[in-house]
Amino acid sequence: MTKLKTIIPRCITIIIAALTTTTTLAQGEIETTAADFSGSGNVIDEIIWVVGDEPILRSDVEISRYQAMRDGHKWDRDPDCAIPEQIAVQKLFLHQAALDSIEVTESEVTQEVDARLNYLMMQVGGREKLEEYQGKSLTEMRIEMHDDLKNQLIVQQMRRELVKNIDVTPAEVRRYFKDLPQDSIPFVPTTVEVQIITKRPKVSDEEINRIKNELRDYTERVTSGQTTFATLARLYSEDGSSRNGGELGFTPRAALDPAFANVAFNLTDPQKISKVVETEFGYHIIQLIEKRGERINVRHILRKPQVDETAITDSKLILDSLSKDIRAGKYTFDDAAQFVSDDKDTRNNHGLMAFFDENTGSRTSKFRMQDLPSEVARQVEQLQIGELSQPFTMVDNRGKIVCAIIQLKNRTESHRATMAEDFLTLKEIVLNKKREETIRTWIAEKIKNTYIRINERYRNCDFEFDGWVK
Repeated sequence: MTKLKTIIPRCITIIIAALTTTTTLAQGEIETTAADFSGSGNVIDEIIWVVGDEPILRSDVEISRYQAMRDGHKWDRDPDCAIPEQIAVQKLFLHQAALDSIEVTESEVTQEVDARLNYLMMQVGGREKLEEYQGKSLTEMRIEMHDDLKNQLIVQQMRRELVKNIDVTPAEVRRYFKDLPQDSIPFVPTTVEVQIITKRPKVSDEEINRIKNELRDYTERVTSGQTTFATLARLYSEDGSSRNGGELGFTPRAALDPAFANVAFNLTDPQKISKVVETEFGYHIIQLIEKRGERINVRHILRKPQVDETAITDSKLILDSLSKDIRAGKYTFDDAAQFVSDDKDTRNNHGLMAFFDENTGSRTSKFRMQDLPSEVARQVEQLQIGELSQPFTMVDNRGKIVCAIIQLKNRTESHRATMAEDFLTLKEIVLNKKREETIRTWIAEKIKNTYIRINERYRNCDFEFDGWVK
């Protein structure tokens, strides 16, 4: 859950859990009582809608409003009406998904969380910048995103199920665009496809030993009673959780790095500290706080070995030599990416970069320039199709400094869509329009047949769908 610094207190979930809240979901009745700590009777949170047997809280609406404002979203209707209606529509899909036994696996949720976080890290320039921007650690973001993304995946699956048999013919596509004015024909932005090879500069053994010795020294200081683990985490940990004394909060195994999770879940004594653990983010020591079933709460201290300039120079020289061999035709970029690149996300796909497109909800290799990592975009601007860049440094989505070369595989300049060149794009537009009409019809019918009660103050809203007020 995102911090709501000015809209709603961070402690609201703790407050609500401590309150006595009576909720009656009877015919025509919604009753919620809550009192603040002072006993003044002020309402801290309340149920404002009920959809089926699912309540919508005022805090749900405030959180959604804050997130939308942060992301620059604009409303064409009163947000006080539009936001709860959007949440209510999601509840309709979730309600139907439960009836139809539609589920998603934990693996699917984890992959979705990883894809979203990787995209965000690419946009801001790595893990550290994302943690600084969000004001929390990557693990905290994983935990907070988990349930929301799980629900989103269930809704997406439900929507796909509703429209799975819908299709359009080429004749329908031609008919739809035939009479459109020129300025109404979709504009296709410039897109590029980029291949990448990375080499991660090697960290010296001396630097790794220095980091490990520091962590062992922290362990000794805690064990001997000189200080506390939380104090050292605040002072020295290079993870966003340092502000919380290294505490991660109750976390499922799937949300943690596998190596970290294996050690953390084997801890049994809160008085003892783990051995030094290596993950893709650096080196850690871990202290158990509490286990609850399949979730665990621990503190940890993260230290990251530093790469020296000599290692960076060496990696660039390797890539420079590789570039010359590719240009000389000794082997292709595809083969070099597969056998030489350190980038595990792309090497099995011949180095082809891909990202999660939030507009379509799918992964794609076709980047708009603004979707590329900034260091890659700067190189792409100087390249023709088939050309290789000079070696350069960048921060990858794991927050590591890497050296890279890229090849521009393809570029499609911005243009008005045409049937000859962009039939698939135009077909998708017509298909999405047909799907959306089907979805809207389903929502209207679902509203009629679902128990819905709303707070009196929402009864005069200008809703997108009819039938909410009964």
